[in-house]
Amino acid sequence: MRVLRTPETCFSSLPDFPFTPRRVTVAEGLEMAWVEDGPPQAAPVLCLHGEPSWSFLYRKLIPVLARAGHRVVAPDLIGFGRSDKPAERTDYTYQRHMDWLTTFVERLDLRDITLVCQDWGGLLGLRLVAERPERFARVVAANTFLPTGDLPMPKAFFKWREFSQTTPEFDLGRVVSNGCATPLSPEVKAAYDAPFPSDEYKAGARQFPALVPATPDDPATPANRLAWERLAEFDKPFLTAFSDLDPITRGADLFLQSAIPGARGQKHTTLVGGGHFLQEDRGEELAKVVADFIAAT
Repeated sequence: MRVLRTPETCFSSLPDFPFTPRRVTVAEGLEMAWVEDGPPQAAPVLCLHGEPSWSFLYRKLIPVLARAGHRVVAPDLIGFGRSDKPAERTDYTYQRHMDWLTTFVERLDLRDITLVCQDWGGLLGLRLVAERPERFARVVAANTFLPTGDLPMPKAFFKWREFSQTTPEFDLGRVVSNGCATPLSPEVKAAYDAPFPSDEYKAGARQFPALVPATPDDPATPANRLAWERLAEFDKPFLTAFSDLDPITRGADLFLQSAIPGARGQKHTTLVGGGHFLQEDRGEELAKVVADFIAAT
């Protein structure tokens, strides 16, 4: 496997993201990067990003949660951010992403975790909750789901997947900006482009949309179905905090609330004025929702 690593000089002008990256080996010759803030002895809040973002997405949440006394851990998934990037699209599979993330959590020995997950952060994070429930204390699901291909996907997803596979120029800063209710500044868009100095670095970002189980015969479908069986027994606190302007995941919050026992009786919320990347549009508000949820449970 040929592995790329984005030069650190590409990250020299990140607005409001002063955190020092750390690294841990998650497979032979493959390191995952993460940032963290807050008391190191505190229970962790694990913030998982999705496609095509990285831990920079959580810059508005990290300081709020750290000031509330929580240890915030925000990794970059393999292929994104400062993490290593296998160069071939065939290097990326749903199961490999699961293996890399599971190893990350085990190497850091994260326990009593509050999971905050959005987009692919939920496709991986909710699977991890199902497979390692003993490590988790509670979950906040924001604009995410765990698809099996057994239910119809929204048209917006198929439009996005077709674009991601066919566009000759995959402008990731623009993709994130288009997924927000409020356009991003040039400096913030540049920060989302920073991990990808050339197309060679974008194999993971190109591949993610193709890995979403959209049909019942998808390779990931059996494992995701099994995860749903286990989530149907997950009775620890589970909160949905979706935004109101996301066409990709709209309605998935109601399904999660009905299917997961821990979601019953919780103060689920909808963040008004947020697009798909609600961490950008309503970051501080989402951070308060998470902090209040931890305090209440």
